Amino acid sequence: MHKKVIVKINSILNKHDISLRELTRRTDIRHATLSELSNQKRQNINFQHIEKIAEALDIQDIREIIDFTV
Repeated sequence: MHKKVIVKINSILNKHDISLRELTRRTDIRHATLSELSNQKRQNINFQHIEKIAEALDIQDIREIIDFTV
């Protein structure tokens, strides 16, 4: 069984009722980067991006942002 780390951008957008563009504006992370994260197309996760997302949306638990999939 192979586990993969995923960034739950779509879940975050739904929960906070914002668009990807709005998340881009709040975090100053490139739209293309957030799009790749939301579509699971990025091979590496930049933890500064995770920190920016958490700060911009006042997220206290990293599990709201990243998770494992099997």
